[in-house]
Amino acid sequence: MNRRIFLASLAALGTGGVFAFTTLTSAQNTGDVTSSTTSGSASGPKQITIWRDPGCGCCDTYADYLEENGYQVTRIDDRDFDKRSIEVGVPEQGLGCHLAEIEGYYVSGLVPSEILERLVTEKPDITGITLPGMPSNAPGMARVKTGTLKTYAFGEGGITVYSDE
Repeated sequence: MNRRIFLASLAALGTGGVFAFTTLTSAQNTGDVTSSTTSGSASGPKQITIWRDPGCGCCDTYADYLEENGYQVTRIDDRDFDKRSIEVGVPEQGLGCHLAEIEGYYVSGLVPSEILERLVTEKPDITGITLPGMPSNAPGMARVKTGTLKTYAFGEGGITVYSDE
């Protein structure tokens, strides 16, 4: 029960932070709108927050990849992203090289944008998804995804394969 309260509080804080950041950014943008703002859906850009080790170059490459695919990315330096990942429910054996949050879901690792789109479209009853490790064929390690990547769902129901494509 305490874990649910903690997760609900964390989600509320994250949502409030994103709302405050979006409001502040909107208030400051009185000039031209950038391409990342116009490339999202009709309701605005797709928002994603990434907590990453500041020394990890693949995380920056991955964030750039997401921006190229219509996301507005907030990058947060966090040397303890792995501890944060475990606290929100990412299985320890499933840790990726950073933690992200999108529309209330946690995403660990270099998950391709089409799988993120599927996640937020389908809205499954899970805590999030993970692509463990740093696969050499994943966005962020490679310029584009090649071959197959196995992504796992995690949550109260345990761990299951979410995508193997």
